[in-house]
Amino acid sequence: MSFRDDPLFRPSSPKMFCRKLWVGRFVDYSESDGSLNPSPGRRSLLKQFAFSRRRLKVESCRITESASLILLPWASLIQKLNRVPVIFLLDQRKRFSTMPEIETNHRDSELFSPPSEVRGMTELDRTAFKKTVTIPVLKVRKEVVNKLMRSLKRAALQRPGIKRVIEDPEDGEGRLIMLDPYKMFTVDSFEKEELSILKQLNVNPQISKYNLDLTYENFKSEEILRAVLPEGQDVTSGFSRVGHIAHLNLRDHQLPYKHLIGQVMIDKNPGITSAVNKINNIDNTYRNFEMEVLSGEENMMTKVRENNYTYEFDFSKVYWNPRLSTEHSRITELLKPGDVLFDVFAGVGPFAIPAAKKKCTVFANDLNPESHKWLLHNCKLNKVDQKVKVFNLDGRDFLQGPVREELMQQLGPLSKERKHSVHIVMNLPAKAIEFLSAFKALLEGQPCGSELLPIVHCYSFSKDANPAKDVQQRAATVLGISLEAYSSVHLVRNVAPNKEMLCITFRIPAAILYKNQTVNRDSNLNKLIKADLRFTLI
Repeated sequence: MSFRDDPLFRPSSPKMFCRKLWVGRFVDYSESDGSLNPSPGRRSLLKQFAFSRRRLKVESCRITESASLILLPWASLIQKLNRVPVIFLLDQRKRFSTMPEIETNHRDSELFSPPSEVRGMTELDRTAFKKTVTIPVLKVRKEVVNKLMRSLKRAALQRPGIKRVIEDPEDGEGRLIMLDPYKMFTVDSFEKEELSILKQLNVNPQISKYNLDLTYENFKSEEILRAVLPEGQDVTSGFSRVGHIAHLNLRDHQLPYKHLIGQVMIDKNPGITSAVNKINNIDNTYRNFEMEVLSGEENMMTKVRENNYTYEFDFSKVYWNPRLSTEHSRITELLKPGDVLFDVFAGVGPFAIPAAKKKCTVFANDLNPESHKWLLHNCKLNKVDQKVKVFNLDGRDFLQGPVREELMQQLGPLSKERKHSVHIVMNLPAKAIEFLSAFKALLEGQPCGSELLPIVHCYSFSKDANPAKDVQQRAATVLGISLEAYSSVHLVRNVAPNKEMLCITFRIPAAILYKNQTVNRDSNLNKLIKADLRFTLI
């Protein structure tokens, strides 16, 4: 197989890479602030409308606070603008009515928002979230409920935690079907097919009103935090789940509310019993980070399942990132039974264990004594302890010791008969590129064929405008050669705005790997590299 036909090394097109990069950033931005980013024209229109809405509500004797406007299609916005005088009149009527008009609630975000009084709360008081809202309902006989609900999926209330059918308090034999307050206002809100079903079942299509009591249990975590945190601030509703632990990364403006946020995460996510916040970067020798327990139990001993494998460890003492599950699977899929894998920064085994299960020969290393301990434990737990050789060394010592010794055998005189590949995984994004220098003149003897040379998968972060090129250039600087023509760069994930995690994959050129190829290095290096490339690219 030629180099260009090998899917492992086929470079992604610049367009595809940029598209992946853009999508990743778009998703992260939308997750971070919980909103969409309208165009300048829409933003201007929304701003004008939001101002008008506030003015109208003030004129109606300040009965309600300003509502945050949900972004809607243009047609819907125009309809809203046309209804502004109506909203004013209805808001005036609200002063004298205990049952506000359903018609005013078209996409009104206040309807299912917690009470405004919870703003600024730092210690969670669940009783403060009680609220009564008016919901449109359809009165029906209980014997027709099941048949009717299949036909009213569009019109029925779709709100998690709230029953769509309840007993009619005025008629023990009757039932009330909760309707969507954003769609159902009058009889005319029903579609033709829905009205036909109602007629067949002898149900009066007249819409009634029902006062629904909401409590803390009825609100989503994002709704609770958006109501509590200062208005306009971004809300943390996502986290990394590690067994029973919710791992958050709070921003400075969220810290005064950290204990409340932690408790909400526990309350709203079944199985979560502890919430922690990272309070420093992963920059120490052992790749773990200092954390603070925000709420719940302080037990950091956890158990996780990833890609059908089980891992147990103390989360406070080792590195584990559930967002790398797809990457662990991607590398595993590249391996074939009989291949050799050297995992330089193995952690608790997410690369090593799946590879061993795939009948690969695995050498796994980690400098952190806790990671080493749990790596051994997880190998036994997944019944691959006889297939994985585990080391507790510095990454450079591992490469220049056990890896060198095994490569001398794998790439020796009998290597031509070898049909399996050798892979070296270096998942330490902050520093792994620096360790590439350990491959320089690592081996002695006659070089093997280029197709048998080890394949390196080296991870790195980049904040550059062209992250792929940046990683290639930094790796090339360490090795002293250009990698652009025969390396592949894979975008792993978007870590933060303008920060990507990438994996550069390449075969180590014999001119770098072997000592006897470094004679007259300056004059012959380009010639030797071209020879490697010529062989590989055919």
